[in-house]
Amino acid sequence: MWKRRKARVLTRERLSDYEFFLREQEKAGNTVKKYMQSLASLRSHLAGAPITKAALIEWKEELVREYAPASVNAMIAAVNSFLNFMEWTDCRIQPLKIQRAIFRREEKELTRSEYARLVKTAEKMGKERLALVLQTITSTGIRVSELQFITMEAVRCGRAVVRCKGKSREVFLPKKLCRCLDAYMREQNRRSGLVFVTKSGKKLDRSNIWREMKSLCEEAGVSEEKVFPHNLRHLFARTYYSLEKDLSRLADILGHTNVATTRIYTAESGTIHRAQLERMGMIIT
Repeated sequence: MWKRRKARVLTRERLSDYEFFLREQEKAGNTVKKYMQSLASLRSHLAGAPITKAALIEWKEELVREYAPASVNAMIAAVNSFLNFMEWTDCRIQPLKIQRAIFRREEKELTRSEYARLVKTAEKMGKERLALVLQTITSTGIRVSELQFITMEAVRCGRAVVRCKGKSREVFLPKKLCRCLDAYMREQNRRSGLVFVTKSGKKLDRSNIWREMKSLCEEAGVSEEKVFPHNLRHLFARTYYSLEKDLSRLADILGHTNVATTRIYTAESGTIHRAQLERMGMIIT
């Protein structure tokens, strides 16, 4: 009842309680971080004023002027979750209505040949670990944060148990990848533990991987817009779907709860769609 009686002010104490709640719910670290950043944005906007429906709508309008629609909706979802926690549900605000993109932007889509050039460039530059990171993500579809589950033990049995967002799934490792990772570990004089580690033996940080990938762009002749770890996961999804056409199975492999999310990963580029229209041959005159 105290939640209802007290003024609806976004205090540090309430934010701390909510963050503790998220961690108790076993939300992923990045999810907790993004939720708290969204609430920090709202707190800055309110400047000590209480939370009201009108104030939240005003904040939403401010977000629309500064962020992409998907980012706005992510921030609204975080705030609505907090409102549920505080039992202030009468203040909840509606997300923006966004029509799902039918095609992927061509300037963002990483092609198979561009991926191959990135791997070859990494090898040429003596970045063996990076070349194997690229191939591990693209041949399995795992998230960059899930590289920590690729261990020598997983390499030996050809599959890894990946735990993410409170879920667990089994990821199979291609035989050729296992041979490459085994040879890499032998070169490192390591026969157990994580495959991908820093010089000090710690797990790789996603920001370091991102930065290393960007360093390949100029030499490989690939636009920087296309080169980021999650795009490798998209390439895996599109390639798998082109062979199997099984969206439900792909969702399981990627660790998606909702097939609608997987559908985004398999969206084709406008170039492919235009080529399909031409092949249909429906123009008679």
